[in-house]
Amino acid sequence: MSRFTAFLVPLLVLLSPLSVQGQPAERTSALTVEQIMQEPETWIGDWPTNARWHESGEALYFDWNPEGDFPSDSLYKVSRGGGAPQKVSPEERRSHPPTFDGWHHGEHVYTDDFSRKVYAVDGDLYLYDRTSDEQTRLTDTPVRESDPRFAPGGERILFERANNLFAVHLRTGQLRQLTDVQSGREPRESDPTPREEFLEQQQLELFETLRRQNEENERAEEMRERDREADDPPPTHYTGDAEVRDLRMDPTERFVTIAQQSQPDAADPTQVIDYVTQSGHADVQPARPKVGIPPGDFALHVQDLARDTTIEVNLHQLPGAYDVPEFRQEQGVELDSSEAQRALYSYGPYWSDDGEHGVLVVRADNNKDRWIARLDPETGDLAVLDQQHDAAWIGGPGISAYGGPGNVGWMPDGEHFYFQSEATGYSHLYIVNVETGATTQLTSGNFEVLDARLSRDGSTWFLTTNRHSPHQQHAEQMPAEGGDITRLTQMAGTHDAALSPDGERLATLYSTTNQPADLYLGDASADSERTRITESPTDEWAAYDWRMPEVRRFEASDGVEVPAHVFRPDTPNGAAVFFVHGAGYLQNVIKDFPPYFREYMFHNMLTDFGYTVVDVDYRGSAGYGRDWRTAIYRHMGGRDLQDYVDAAEWVGATYDIPAERRFIYGGSYGGFMTLMALFTAPDHFGGGAALRSVTDWAHYNDVYTSNILNTPQTDSLAYARSSPIYHAEGLEDPLLMPHGLVDTNVQPQDIFRLTQRLIELGKDDWELAMYPVEGHGFVEPTSWTDEYRRIFELIQTSVGPARTRN
Repeated sequence: MSRFTAFLVPLLVLLSPLSVQGQPAERTSALTVEQIMQEPETWIGDWPTNARWHESGEALYFDWNPEGDFPSDSLYKVSRGGGAPQKVSPEERRSHPPTFDGWHHGEHVYTDDFSRKVYAVDGDLYLYDRTSDEQTRLTDTPVRESDPRFAPGGERILFERANNLFAVHLRTGQLRQLTDVQSGREPRESDPTPREEFLEQQQLELFETLRRQNEENERAEEMRERDREADDPPPTHYTGDAEVRDLRMDPTERFVTIAQQSQPDAADPTQVIDYVTQSGHADVQPARPKVGIPPGDFALHVQDLARDTTIEVNLHQLPGAYDVPEFRQEQGVELDSSEAQRALYSYGPYWSDDGEHGVLVVRADNNKDRWIARLDPETGDLAVLDQQHDAAWIGGPGISAYGGPGNVGWMPDGEHFYFQSEATGYSHLYIVNVETGATTQLTSGNFEVLDARLSRDGSTWFLTTNRHSPHQQHAEQMPAEGGDITRLTQMAGTHDAALSPDGERLATLYSTTNQPADLYLGDASADSERTRITESPTDEWAAYDWRMPEVRRFEASDGVEVPAHVFRPDTPNGAAVFFVHGAGYLQNVIKDFPPYFREYMFHNMLTDFGYTVVDVDYRGSAGYGRDWRTAIYRHMGGRDLQDYVDAAEWVGATYDIPAERRFIYGGSYGGFMTLMALFTAPDHFGGGAALRSVTDWAHYNDVYTSNILNTPQTDSLAYARSSPIYHAEGLEDPLLMPHGLVDTNVQPQDIFRLTQRLIELGKDDWELAMYPVEGHGFVEPTSWTDEYRRIFELIQTSVGPARTRN
């Protein structure tokens, strides 16, 4: 029988001070699990988020809820010069005041002189006059309007409604439909049979009344056709079974591009059952398909309104479109085989202000290639401006690993197009001349550009980078043509910055590892002093001396220096706890209030009890460039897990902590890593807790998993060596597996399958704890508390002072 039972064993009630059997009474903590896991707004205090400037630049808005009101009523603002923040009135909040999110050169959300802006909120259109500070609501309809932009001259606004483009004239109010895109297929009249043709002709020959009516109908139809032609209606385009994904018109209003995509045939959804419902009946919820679904059919059509023609752009004319991935070549797949052709998808075109140039971003469905190409809309020809290939998968800041165009746009000269690429191994900023194809790299070095935006006059880049340290991010400025970069924020930590529309004031949400974000305001200069606007932490939370973990680096078995956070107690108890962050491509060794703030507080409590706590930015984590990001390609639980094994050995050697005194835990990807650690490297750990863990990657989603492991039907080896369920026979140490029963991400079926596997293998010392009302990310404090009570008890009994084995 197991030495602990997740459902039946009376759980340790954590009070302060706390004493545990087998542990000296002096080991106490001012923290308890119940306290840590309560609503963060109540215990920590609500910290501000989503800082954005009003279009006028006279006020800064941010979301904040210090009074504990409904989240929908938690909008605050502060004046440009600073002062006390003011809660925005319900009337102002409901008016959807215009906020600034960059100048968007080439996207025509502003008039040419930047005096007016058009934007959409909640499916309606708004117009803001920056010179008079007046806002006008343009639409108030149950139909959703989106993607508004100005036509040249600024007198009309183009927008999308019900998969068609419309234009409204601001002075006259005239509304005109610019496209006629319809679902289904073009109706066709069937030809009459010979018998039907004979009978009709006979009727017309015999009856003068019928001949007269037929002639009148033909004349009326001819008149209607002439009237329609005089109105210059848009040509009709039928999409068949596909859905419209993107609809654009060039600034000259000659060309319309219609991107359409059909749903894949085998995209069968999964199901998750919610048993604890208000109705008392179980609720079956549809969820995402499993990995390996075939790509849907994609097509890009260009309507030439001047010639009344429509062409389809052949994306496969791009060089490398038929390339076979290396792993498929190893399997013997030939270039000209039916398996070689990849599905391609395009984004855009992005038109220059004068409509002279349109640029497409094209990506392969297996995400190993991205092309940036100039489109000739008359012919459909494509000229490659940049091609990025990755034998693993395309990704990185400003690029995206899950499709989409990434951070792209036009320079004000209308000749250069900017984009980000990992060509050097780190995500950097580039521009390309769309006429000559000449490319210029604007930033360089062993750091990443996390965000890049142009000033209104196009002379300056406003950047967010980790140039000074991979563990923090700063706001910086750089000339548009590249050159020296000026750091605007100085305090060590993380600065989530918002630059005012005129580029003169800078708001930052500044945080450190032991301090949640607060809002600071100052001038946008390197030597500016910034005024703190908000004070978020509660007195109760601030009364505890929250630790700043030490950032250490250890040498991994392949010689690479791997970063880690280390919480080291004043009086060690001889045991260590290893935390594994989730999401795979995420970062936790940062000088920022961690995304895992509950775990951060839990680690402080563990340190109070004498545990050495370590978390690692293992291979696959964000912040360290392409090679770090893709080191897990085709083998999750390989190099990433080895980093934790190496960390465990380093901790053992540095702090004299043996393997049987080391505990490992984490959630989601961290739960997967915990399972792989206990199943494939049991000699290095003495117990673990795998929260909401992936147990078989063939049962996870497509958009994430196929990047890293390809698909089960094409790369079964990658799935077999990366999925814990295939290695469960290696379990030797106590294991706890908490999981939400309404988890639509890592679904309960996943953990149930591993449970059955463990039963059939005859394994003991494992327990499954299900949480009936929780999804992937827990919400209820009672669930958090119960989960971490169980984790703490297992730490104590498996590797801590209360352990019951040698």
